[in-house]
Amino acid sequence: MSNAAEKPVENHVFEADVARLLHLMVHSVYSDKDVFLRELISNAADACEKLRYEAIGSPELLSGDPTPHITVTLDAGANRIVIADNGIGMSREDMVEALGTIARSGTRAFMERVEAAKAGEGAQLIGQFGVGFYSAFMVADKVDVVSRRAGSQDAWTWSSDGKGSYTVSEADLADAPVRGTRITLHLMEDASSYTSKWEVSRIVKDQSGHVPVPIDLIETPGTEPERISDGTALWTKSRNEITKEEYADFYRGVSGHYDEPAVTVHFRAEGRHEYTGLAFVPESKPLDMFDPTGKGRMKLYVKRVFITDDAELLPRYLRFVRGLVDTSDLPLNVSREMIQESPILTAIRKGLTNRVLTAIEKLADSDADAFTKLWEAFGAVLKEGIYDDFERRAQLMALSRFRTTASGEATRTLSDYVKDMKDAQAAIYYLAGDDLDRLKASPQLEGFRARGIEVLLLTDSVDSFWVTAAPDFEGKPFKSITQGAADLAQVSKTDGETALTPETTQVVSDFIAFARATLGDSVSDVRASDRLTESAVCLVAPELGYDRQLEKLLQGSGRLDTVAKPVLEINPGHSLIAALAAGGSEAFRTDAVQLLLDQARVLDGDKPQDPRAFAERLSRLFGKALGA
Repeated sequence: MSNAAEKPVENHVFEADVARLLHLMVHSVYSDKDVFLRELISNAADACEKLRYEAIGSPELLSGDPTPHITVTLDAGANRIVIADNGIGMSREDMVEALGTIARSGTRAFMERVEAAKAGEGAQLIGQFGVGFYSAFMVADKVDVVSRRAGSQDAWTWSSDGKGSYTVSEADLADAPVRGTRITLHLMEDASSYTSKWEVSRIVKDQSGHVPVPIDLIETPGTEPERISDGTALWTKSRNEITKEEYADFYRGVSGHYDEPAVTVHFRAEGRHEYTGLAFVPESKPLDMFDPTGKGRMKLYVKRVFITDDAELLPRYLRFVRGLVDTSDLPLNVSREMIQESPILTAIRKGLTNRVLTAIEKLADSDADAFTKLWEAFGAVLKEGIYDDFERRAQLMALSRFRTTASGEATRTLSDYVKDMKDAQAAIYYLAGDDLDRLKASPQLEGFRARGIEVLLLTDSVDSFWVTAAPDFEGKPFKSITQGAADLAQVSKTDGETALTPETTQVVSDFIAFARATLGDSVSDVRASDRLTESAVCLVAPELGYDRQLEKLLQGSGRLDTVAKPVLEINPGHSLIAALAAGGSEAFRTDAVQLLLDQARVLDGDKPQDPRAFAERLSRLFGKALGA
């Protein structure tokens, strides 16, 4: 092979999102720049684990150097730090793909959050998005990467100053690792502390001491390495041997988050299937939690050999959980197809799910404030399980918390709701929408509020779906207050309340009939309302079909071609209705009825059906009122 110096150097420009991210790294004002070392060591450990997995089918890949390890070399004289591993390594194509692009959705949202973040939040965001390699540019003004993929005769060099471009060239084999990757950081002047043995040793022990690969430290080039982490897998230890701080450090390494875990679940399952589970519920929500293609982030190991992070070890509604499962019941050469179809994985998934939900329940019982924070972060996702997971539906409903017309700024459980139901109340009433303040001002609430009937205020999109899937809670069905008849007459009014819906007089009945004839096919019906006490009109959905909010969601997502015509309900005791029923020309009353329908649409968060016609009718009524 010819000398590497004779090989051409390829010049590449970073894709726009990487260039923007690098600008943030280079000009970083984050207080915790130690982040870079954890990220690079984590990447090195992943490379070693990938090699162990590939070597199951191709043991020759381990030839000459079978034991995985990571080496950190310090060079104070040259102001450099080198992180090297003997893992899977990278080809030229791997380098361009892995170091020149960000293959993740949601990049722009991430950038905006990092740019707006305060110093304390910035480091956490870096790891959440999984762009840890680029954090090297927080401390280095140049980064060189030399790598040789396991089993390859070629080695490649990647180099960049983080200012928008990078180069790739064939490396001198004499200077390249036999296998794996070597990353050299040419440190900035103010980052020279990262050449201190004591400083780097402290950071590695504190933040990366539990990666499942041994880590050696070389104080100066040419000196003997010192082992600073033995690579013992934390999950293989018993719980009483592990401190809270060690769990937190491991959680940060496996999740990329820099907060504390809200819930830690560590157990050993024995019996028909034997496996160890170590799972963490974060304090803060991951950035990709609502990515429609997002999956869980649980890693699967077999006998401490990393297999995949793509196995569905938890249901999708627990996709915010981070951690791993290590089992001896699967073969090391297990294929992706075997994983998906394995009854062993089905049993592990069931056991792990039960353990996580039980731990969350215990938190709810023991620490209400901590659980409230957890629910605010992950409640919307957990409620997906009410819709998807029939087996655990009752458990998840009991765990759920809701804002209601009686909760104030707090939340209540469904058990709280059922316990406080009115004597003649037959259903759990709910109102779904996308804004809490708008729900509180909804005209459909008026009659329920007047009678002291509690209503769930549901603002998450998933709420409109699970209430249709869950037939009841403790024998009480769920009923939307924007669908069908309210049937409030059978429920007694609140003590001291006198503003009940009056009887509908004949003149009002005649006006309702006129409105029904005038609106024709625009509505399915016009009727007197027993749910209105203050507003003149409101819209509700027919008894059969979807409630108003679910219909909007389905139509907005293209899953509903036609919508049901709404019912216009009229408050027979309202002064405006009484005045319109009492007289006026037919033309005037026709305009008034159309405006009442548009008013109901606006109150429901919609626009007038025909804005121009709405404006013309409003102008005519203004003119009549002013005598014009």
